[in-house]
Amino acid sequence: MDILRFITAGSVDDGKSTLIGRLLYDSKSILVDQLEALEKQSKNKNADGIDLALLTDGLRAEREQGITIDVAYRYFSTPKRKFIIADAPGHVQYTRNMITGASNSSLIIILIDARAGVIEQTRRHSIIASLLKIPHVVVAINKMDLVDFSEERFNEIKADYEKVAAQLDIKDITYVPISALLGDNIVDPSENMPWYNGQALLEFLEAVEVASDINHKDPRFQVQYVIRPQTAELHDYRGYAGQIISGVYKVGDKIKILPAAIESTITKIEVGGKEVNEAFAPQAAVLHIADDIDISRGDTFAHVNNLPKVASEIQVVLCWLDNKPLIQGNKYFLQHKGRLVKTIVREVAYKVDVNTLERIPAEDGVKLNEVVHATIKTAAPLVYDDFATLSDYGNAILVDETSNSTVAAVLLN
Repeated sequence: MDILRFITAGSVDDGKSTLIGRLLYDSKSILVDQLEALEKQSKNKNADGIDLALLTDGLRAEREQGITIDVAYRYFSTPKRKFIIADAPGHVQYTRNMITGASNSSLIIILIDARAGVIEQTRRHSIIASLLKIPHVVVAINKMDLVDFSEERFNEIKADYEKVAAQLDIKDITYVPISALLGDNIVDPSENMPWYNGQALLEFLEAVEVASDINHKDPRFQVQYVIRPQTAELHDYRGYAGQIISGVYKVGDKIKILPAAIESTITKIEVGGKEVNEAFAPQAAVLHIADDIDISRGDTFAHVNNLPKVASEIQVVLCWLDNKPLIQGNKYFLQHKGRLVKTIVREVAYKVDVNTLERIPAEDGVKLNEVVHATIKTAAPLVYDDFATLSDYGNAILVDETSNSTVAAVLLN
């Protein structure tokens, strides 16, 4: 059974937590004692006698204010698929939390209040979805019960969002009219909207194809650990463990180890402790090679006829996540999968207005939640792909040298 990782995003009070609560409740993924506790705590009860938003608003501050602050992760399953849900904050100042939740998602549900339509946060979250190359977008137009389940209103919002999607080049979009509070079009088709002929939300989530999102054309493997037991039974054993990020590796493949640019051949592959002839993304594997080469954590194995980029000066898009502003010339660590290198932000070219996509001068520094195009210089060569070409090997983070906190999400170009 495969797993779908998805994130819900929208403005404050669009109903994200209620939607997730409804999915958990209607899929019977809540324990009896949880239901009893929710019934006692519920202030905004629905027809079932509970406040569904409390299932994901886990922090005390969230419950007291009725908002989502942190990204709340929930897990549930149906007979067809397992799900990992990230409930992202709606407030502007917590946009950085939304970016962290979206970074590993295959699908994003963007909620829109049917009364308000497409607003600034809708555009901001759509831009982040576009920047992070999330393959599938669901636009869930919520609170349809408050606009009398109007087909005309649904079509108006759909037309408005299609303009945003065209500007951002978002292609795979599904529109679903819902009422998270009442359960319309969440698990079962709504009797209140007979004009809607599409799938209910859960039915769509169970059926959406995510296996094809994995790149099997460009082989990329980064060494996470060098296995060298040096025991009597395994005296000559030397294996390189890691996750296959993309592509397929077979015994006999000619590879190049980067950044050293040394060629060798794969002699053996192990997956789950068993020897196999080939391994593919996203499997964890141990690769063995023919030559005794000095290989360390963070080195990359690539096919000799399909190589990534190797550079020390790199154009990047930064999503700034720190309360302290970014200042040109500052030093950081760049964490690219298992590789950690010292980095300087040499130049900030311009900011991107998240509402209009216009370029703005960055003369006053870069503040929390701002998106910029910049140039970084790494102390050692970095092996990577363009984010637009291979997002799994084209993303990284910037880490503050002193506090060790993540200060930026990085898209490599």
